[in-house]
Amino acid sequence: MCRSIKTLREPFTPQVTDADIEAAALQYVRKISGFRAPAAHNAAAFEAAVAAVTEATRTLLDQLVVRGGSNAADRPAATASGRG
Repeated sequence: MCRSIKTLREPFTPQVTDADIEAAALQYVRKISGFRAPAAHNAAAFEAAVAAVTEATRTLLDQLVVRGGSNAADRPAATASGRG
């Protein structure tokens, strides 16, 4: 869909930071909306969408179980500086 969004799950990316998740969410919302930067009257909706996609992505990554790899129960919780 969007070439600048990279795979964020193990084993492709062993260390995923909050910045990685937010960047992917921003790219997704930009692609879907067709706006690189929304006009002022759309900014709140755009930012809310980025926040929602960011949270959904965190939830997905935290719940995925990778065969042959560690799963959410084996990883420490995400922190502001980085993920498990």
